[in-house]
Amino acid sequence: MISWPSVLGGLLLALSPSQTDASLQTAHLQFDTGKYSEAARTLRTALSQAPQDARLHYWLARCYYELGDFDNSVNSAERAVGIDPPNSEYHLWLGRAYGGKAEKAHSFSLARKVRREFEEAVRLNPSNVTARRDLIEFYVEAPWIVGGDKDKARRQAEAILALDAVEGHLAMAAYWLSEKKPDRAESEYLQAVDLKPTRPEPYWEFADFYQKRNQADRMEQVVERAARVNPSDPRLAYYRGVVRVLAGNRLTEAEKFLKTYLETFPRSDFPSQAAAREWLGRLYERQGRRND
Repeated sequence: MISWPSVLGGLLLALSPSQTDASLQTAHLQFDTGKYSEAARTLRTALSQAPQDARLHYWLARCYYELGDFDNSVNSAERAVGIDPPNSEYHLWLGRAYGGKAEKAHSFSLARKVRREFEEAVRLNPSNVTARRDLIEFYVEAPWIVGGDKDKARRQAEAILALDAVEGHLAMAAYWLSEKKPDRAESEYLQAVDLKPTRPEPYWEFADFYQKRNQADRMEQVVERAARVNPSDPRLAYYRGVVRVLAGNRLTEAEKFLKTYLETFPRSDFPSQAAAREWLGRLYERQGRRND
């Protein structure tokens, strides 16, 4: 005799993964357009039906991170790691969430947790270049009392170089900058872009290098190379605006570019809206205008 409640229950269970996938897809679309609060609501609703789905907790952690809610980001990332401990990416974002919280609280104990999570992310997946880069940043910036160690940073950079030439040169550049050797860093950046990366991020990193050295002409060359790789990248407006302010010419274009950038949605891996407003302020100072 067929037990219809059991059959229907089995069908509902079979459908739940696709429902979860649909919720994740919706949340991804919301996240990618800067609608972090909406994405968080979508994910919380999905979690009420699938509380043990690590992916939902992970993406919720990322939403909270973008919103600057590091307490909830930590809680969600800890849940993701607890459900799926071998996942390198979950440990990476738990480390980032701890980092955001540590920066606000000025906490050594949280800083140690940052290091442990980044190291675990690398241990679980040695090919996770992003985790290695975050670990390098930690090693070069953190005091020794919480695990800062420039020798370890260099070893991480060398490991990345063995995995990926472009990423390796970028990592070595970051290391040489920490050693206050900008000439060696510039050489590494040049080697990275000479390999013609097919994504714009290496060019933005190099552009930041020239920006900090007020070298507008060289910065513009790098920015325009990035434009050829991805002419629709929203960061292009920011960097073109900065170049013009640095150079002190084409200031009308600079204002247009920076205001265009301010209309885009904020992301933690993009230049901040605050930075764009600061460059607008510099532009207005050059023009003798009030910041409007």
